Amino acid sequence: MELISIGVIHSPYKKRGEAPHQGRVSDKEAMLEIYPEFQDGLHDIESKKHIIVLYWCHLGKRDVIKTVTPWGPEVKGVFATRSPSRPNPIAFCVADIVKIEGNKLYVKGVDALDGSPILDIKPYVYEIDSIKGPEDTL
Repeated sequence: MELISIGVIHSPYKKRGEAPHQGRVSDKEAMLEIYPEFQDGLHDIESKKHIIVLYWCHLGKRDVIKTVTPWGPEVKGVFATRSPSRPNPIAFCVADIVKIEGNKLYVKGVDALDGSPILDIKPYVYEIDSIKGPEDTL
């Protein structure tokens, strides 16, 4: 398996502990810089209001199997959490598009640290990506 970065996240969060636990609770703006060789993949993205951003938590620890969440003292398996530290530190967020300038997407709702590699971007589609009345909690 080989992953390649399609761009980089420029965010106001420079080090661990600065980012919110969930990007949706922040109104801070970040910029997604898509590398020129992937810019054509942005064609028609201006028709979207929200996108799913998949990114690599480049400062996450890769040897974590159990962890404590910010919401409680109990230990949980990492796959039952959204911790950035995990065997494959892949993360996602749903971001609101603020504006687009060429290969740069200005967004809100990102919790990634500055310099995080972007793995993929997908459109957020409410009818597909939202589940009504979820019983799961943090």
